[in-house]
Amino acid sequence: MAIETGLQGRVVIVTGAAAGIGRATARRFAQEGARVAAWDVSDGKAGEVIAELQAAGGETLFAKVNVADGAAVAEAVAAVIAKWGRIDVLVNNAGIVRDAQLVKVKDGAVVSTMSDEAWDAVINVNLKGVFLCTRAVVPHMIAGGGGVVLSASSVVGLYGNFGQTNYAATKGGLITMTRTWARELGKFKIRVNAVAPGFIATEMVAAMPEKVIDAMVSHTPMGRMGKPEDIANAYVWLASDAASFVHGTVISVDGGIVLGT
Repeated sequence: MAIETGLQGRVVIVTGAAAGIGRATARRFAQEGARVAAWDVSDGKAGEVIAELQAAGGETLFAKVNVADGAAVAEAVAAVIAKWGRIDVLVNNAGIVRDAQLVKVKDGAVVSTMSDEAWDAVINVNLKGVFLCTRAVVPHMIAGGGGVVLSASSVVGLYGNFGQTNYAATKGGLITMTRTWARELGKFKIRVNAVAPGFIATEMVAAMPEKVIDAMVSHTPMGRMGKPEDIANAYVWLASDAASFVHGTVISVDGGIVLGT
């Protein structure tokens, strides 16, 4: 028997929706008949994203939104409410990387450190951005009788990763934010969960050296990298009625990479 998602006509915001996992997620919700507000910091792909979501069967709007800007987030939320009158699902997908070792040493001398700028940029988008978007959306979910908040953590947020102090801090922070909000918002029938992807074949990963990609695959028991659709499917399930009692958890979608390390 097919699983009924119950997402037909629901209003879904997906941040970082112009590429990679965000775009695949927006498309999957559109395929379920949801009305999708696709947000991204760049509007360079707005036309093709809108066309793709409409072709998938969903009603949509696209907004250029810097999630680290509280005023921009508030304006974008107001536009969604003005168009559809409610918000049922928020997918906090937008994120960036600015990798560097905390302190890099060569031949006994410090040659570089992670800069303040690299730290602040990642914290602002990956952590503060999730805070701002969720804070802006939740009052509308409460008024509407409930909703679902989903956030993109990472296996890096669970176990750390060399050269990613800033990124790991944000992804670990999202886990504790998810669990805190689950305690606070459950009484309003708002479910809050996170997904922790492993290595996913996005445009960013494709630009990495081949030997790095091969190393990722060799440490993954499933023997392949994940696809953006693997994460999108997890988001859709968590937002659906099929997951109506899943709350305050983090689901790893990683092909078993932690087992393989």
